[in-house]
Amino acid sequence: MTDQNRGIMKFDEADSGVAIALSSVIILGAIATLVVWAIQSAYL
Repeated sequence: MTDQNRGIMKFDEADSGVAIALSSVIILGAIATLVVWAIQSAYL
């Protein structure tokens, strides 16, 4: 078991490139959405 497979993602292949890429896209997309929403709310 690798170090990356010990956190909350306790399933096989949790440290695979596909899983890491998918989770990073989701996280970065959520951050980008929040930034765009905050800019639009601040500068109406």
